[in-house]
Formats: sequence, C-alpha cells, structure tokens
Amino acid sequence: MKILEDRIRREGTLLPGEVLKVDNFINHQIDPQLFMQMGEDFYQHFKDQQINKILTLEVSGIALAFAAATYFNVPVVFAKKSQSLTLGDDVYQSTITSYTKQKTYDIRVQKSFLNQSDRVLIIDDFLAMGQALGGLIDLCDQAGAQVAGIGIAIEKAFQPGGQLYRERGYEIYSQARIEKMTEEEIIFCQN
Repeated sequence: MKILEDRIRREGTLLPGEVLKVDNFINHQIDPQLFMQMGEDFYQHFKDQQINKILTLEVSGIALAFAAATYFNVPVVFAKKSQSLTLGDDVYQSTITSYTKQKTYDIRVQKSFLNQSDRVLIIDDFLAMGQALGGLIDLCDQAGAQVAGIGIAIEKAFQPGGQLYRERGYEIYSQARIEKMTEEEIIFCQN
C-alpha cells in the first residue's frame, strides 16, 4: 500500500534494536483518514473470505480493526491484556511476549465472543517475530474458530514471524512489508 509506505518513509523513526516508531500516525496518535483507507484495503483483499468477525489485540490493533470492520460490517473482538472484574473466568487465554515492551502478557477473550461458527480476520499493526499473532491464532484454535485471513499494517519481513505463519498455511496480507531498515533508509519488499 503505497500511501502507507510513503508515510513510513516520511514520518517513521528508526530506533535501536530494529524498532520502527510510527507513533505520530499509527499507534499513539491516529490518522483517521489513513486508517479508513487501510481498513478499505483490508476489505478489498479479504472480501471474498466470508469474514464474520475481526480479532485484534489491545491496544494498538483496535482502531485499525475498527476501520476494517466498518467495511466488513462485522464486530471487532479484542483480546485483553489485563484481567478485570467484568471479564470473569469463562475465557480463552494465551501467553505472548512483546519485543518492543519487553513484557510477557496473558491475553484473554471471553468465550461468548469467539466460537466455532466464526470465520475470523486477525488484524494487527505490526508483525515481526510473530508472538502476538501466535497468541491470537491460539485463541481462535481454542474456540474452534477458523482463521480466514491475517491483515497486518507493517511487517518486518527480515524477521521470521511472517514466513513462519505463511509456512503453516495462513494467508497473510501486509500493507507495508519492510525488507531492510538502516539508519539512512527503509527498503520495502517489491512483491
């Protein structure tokens, strides 16, 4: 998605440890027009997959999943990272590790929101090592839900997550795939 790649080149910041900071338009401050274009792009790619639910991870994935859900006209379910009194114990649960936050989280979805009749589109802002994606897939597996597709805003193709899950048979569509990042430039995959 050229508009996203251009925005990353123009406004993204590279940090040590191959971290790409896009806080000013994706995951701290949101550009609503860009997100709606991204949501429509996910819809155009997956519209024939009979998606009836979108699953994401709190917090950064919610706005992007919401934008896509407006085109699919389906609900968004987000896996919660924190336990709350309103969530209860009747949940699917998985454990993930965040590279950028250097934390391990238990993520949870209430069982009534995900079931075997669901054809799920997983949406997230980044795919690098694949930890978060693995946890979301695990939640779907526990529920008996079918993962009908995976939509990623930014994939670091030089890290193993995307390849790992493609080899497992999942259809992953990434709007911006980064082949290489250096202090001078970000190089995107051409395919």
